[in-house]
Amino acid sequence: MKKIIFLLFLPLINLYAQWDFSLAMGIDYKSSPAYRDYINYNFAPVNNKLKSFNTSINFSGEIGYQTSKKFLLGFEYSLAIDSYSTLMNTGGVYDISYTMHRPSLIGYYILAGEGYKFKFGGGIGVRIVSLNETIITKTNFSANGFGLLFRADANTLLSGNFYVLIGLDLRYDITNELSSDTGNKIFNFTNSENVNLNSISVGLKVGITYIL
Repeated sequence: MKKIIFLLFLPLINLYAQWDFSLAMGIDYKSSPAYRDYINYNFAPVNNKLKSFNTSINFSGEIGYQTSKKFLLGFEYSLAIDSYSTLMNTGGVYDISYTMHRPSLIGYYILAGEGYKFKFGGGIGVRIVSLNETIITKTNFSANGFGLLFRADANTLLSGNFYVLIGLDLRYDITNELSSDTGNKIFNFTNSENVNLNSISVGLKVGITYIL
């Protein structure tokens, strides 16, 4: 009887089901035109202007479920951190910094073998920003949006179920205009536009993956 039940349910058993858990830290090389222009036009001295592309750091954690031999569905939470500070002509300090929460649902194509696992995929998710700007006093601004992500990850066996992770990301993030609790916007008088954190970036990360 037990054998008959097993044979009936055999087609429903996923022989490739696996759980992946990863933690990583990385650097994003990004272009955020509205953010860059606002700082450069209004606060940055000649010797401390932001370039077209600038670096920021990120931390991420991901959980993935491999539903078949070639497909894995993952959910990632990524936190990007960026800041800029300079002395103003008036003698004070100008400071601006933000964190962007970047959760994403990602679908991967899998290539795996003895001691390695490669993942190629893309996904989408919401973006939540909190920005602090200090001009004599500190003001907090926030914005929401969405982002697209394309990724290639290489996992190489380290020991047991642990793998070394190296990943390459391409991101396109779009946010609303930054706004304070009272509804004030960050306005760039030079080009007459409200500031957002729309950006395109290439990121490199390293970390650890545990495959169960």
